[in-house]
Order: sequence, then C-alpha cells, then structure tokens
Amino acid sequence: MSVTCHIINHRKQPRILVRFPHNQDFNNRIKKVPGVQWSQTHKGWHIPDTPENRKKCGLAAALPIPVKEQVPAVQKIKSNQLSENNRQQLKLFTEKLVLKKYSNSTLKTYCNEFMQLLLLLGNRNAQDLTAEQLKNYMLYCNLKLKLSENTLHSRLNTLKFYYEQVLKKEKFFWEIPRPKKPLQLPKLLNETELAKLFNALTNKKHKAMLFTVYSAGLRLSELVNLKIKDIDSKRMQIFIERAKGKKDRYVNLSPVLLDILRNYIKTYDPKPKVYLFESEQTFTAYPTRTVQQIFYSAKNKARILKDAGIHSLRHSFATHLLERGTDIKYIKDLLGHFDIKTTERYLHVSRRSLVNIISPLDELMAKEKIDW
Repeated sequence: MSVTCHIINHRKQPRILVRFPHNQDFNNRIKKVPGVQWSQTHKGWHIPDTPENRKKCGLAAALPIPVKEQVPAVQKIKSNQLSENNRQQLKLFTEKLVLKKYSNSTLKTYCNEFMQLLLLLGNRNAQDLTAEQLKNYMLYCNLKLKLSENTLHSRLNTLKFYYEQVLKKEKFFWEIPRPKKPLQLPKLLNETELAKLFNALTNKKHKAMLFTVYSAGLRLSELVNLKIKDIDSKRMQIFIERAKGKKDRYVNLSPVLLDILRNYIKTYDPKPKVYLFESEQTFTAYPTRTVQQIFYSAKNKARILKDAGIHSLRHSFATHLLERGTDIKYIKDLLGHFDIKTTERYLHVSRRSLVNIISPLDELMAKEKIDW
C-alpha cells in the first residue's frame, strides 16, 4: 500500500499529513495515534509534528517547516473562466496584499471580492476599466445583486486597492459615493442574563473562557490567541498581542478573573502548556468556532432569547463600564479602538469620570450567585 507523508500547516502549527488509499485496517491504526485529526481540505489524516512521528513516517528530522502560506484560498475557478490577462492581474493583486502584510481574513475577503469582477469581465482587461464603468459596476452590485452595505463597502475597498495600490491610479474613486452604513447599536446582555449564561456552563474551562471575554472585553480572536505568559499577575495586566490592526495593548486583569484562571489551570487536565486555552487534541490555540458553539449552547440552555453572539460579552463589558462611570477614553484604550467614534456607540448610557477602573466581573460575582 502506497503511503505519502509531508508537512502542512494547521492553525499556525506544523503537522504531518498522512495519505493512503482506503484501507480499513490502516484507518483504524492511525486513529489511535495521539492528536490525530482528519482534514477534509487535504483529504487525509494529520498528526502532531514530533521527531518520533517524523521517524515513523520516514521524514528527515531536520526537514524544514514551511512558513504558513500567505496567499488566501480564493474560490476555485476553471482555467477558461478567467482570461490570461486577468489571471495575471489577480496574481499581481494577491502579491501586493501579501507584501503589505494584510491579515489572512482581509486577504481572503479582498481576493474573493476581486474575483467577482474578474469573472464578470470575461475577456475584457481589468486594468482598462474607466471610473465611469466601475461606477456602473457598483450600481449593478447595488441594484441588481442587492448586496448589503457592508459587502458593498468591501467590494469598493477591494477595487480601490487594485486601481490605486496595484495600478497606481491616484484618486481613481473620488466620483463613486460610498453606501451609507446603518447605525446599529451594540447587542448587549444585562447582568441577570449574564448570570444565567455563566451558570448554564458546567465545564470549568468553558466557563473560564467566557469569564475572560467579559472581564477584559476581548474579541474572540484575542481570547483564543492568549498565551499563559500574557497573564501578568504582578502588574495585574493581560497583554493582548497583535490584535485587530496589528495593535498591541494591555487590559486590566481582574482579581476575580485571576483566581478563576489559577483554579482552572490547577484543576483542569490536561494542563495548558503555551496557550491559556488549548485544544486537547492538538495542543494548539482553541478553535474559534468551538468557542462560539460553547457560547450558543450556554445561551440556549439559559433560555436567553436575545439575538446575541459571543461578541455581545465585549459589548456588555464596555456598556457596563460606562454605566459605572468609567471615562470613555479609558474604555477606548481597553477595547483597542483606533478611533474614539467607534467607542462612542456606547454613549447611549451615562458618561462619568472614574479614575480606578474595576472590572464589571468583580461586582457581578459579588452580587449574583454564580457557581465556580
């Protein structure tokens, strides 16, 4: 039986991909390897990249580990769907995004949005379009395709990047107006709902995750990328590294949260080694989708009917601080916002200055009966 092994990157970690023709006996054997996972994308099993596993797979111990591929996975296209010229333009567009170190999420969004224009163009060259033609294209996206305001903004940003950054056509889009975004207030959970949500969780690791998001006002991506070394118990701070916009920041470490995290690390098995919340299978950062499922499961169990996601914990953190009189400038820094206008969405509640910022989790634990 022919078995092939090579190194891949999975969630920013090197893994050994093992492929082989369907064989039930071999299938059952590889399932017993610690940390093994199935990859639907690669159509094969992948296992932790360790010297022992490399030896078993016949890979050299010094085999270089490839850098995570930066080019995003754009939608699959057939060779006859894009002209040779537009295929080259897509390549130039992608390379420029990579060189400017855009995030993987932005890379994927921009490339997929650009693809929509290229597919529509057929044999016409993308670089030859005029501002008037692009204006008509945006009208088509709005009136015919009925795209949302957010998608229209993404599409316009994509075109702006291509024509101004790649083709160097300055001020090419001043004639095309941007669609007005709806002003949406943050979706919040009140304190009673938060107590019900936290009490609905029985797993200490899951509970510690949601406590951390609410206590420090973290984004989901910031939570899963937290490392044990980022928790500074002496200075009572949490270091958030390279968050949205590649911006580092410090947030307050609540004394209550510190006790919760210490208890979680002390009692949970297996103990985390690098990341504060690690996957038990891969020992890498916890999958964001799994954390979302944990939140929705607790929300349903608590019978909370509000249309709220895990990001609502961050919104609740900011709003509850405002209600307690914390100055909005402090909240802006804690949330990691670039612009104070982003934070001003929370100004539908009171604004009072308060020098000492106390995490709302501290008062919540003292007021409500929450199991831990």
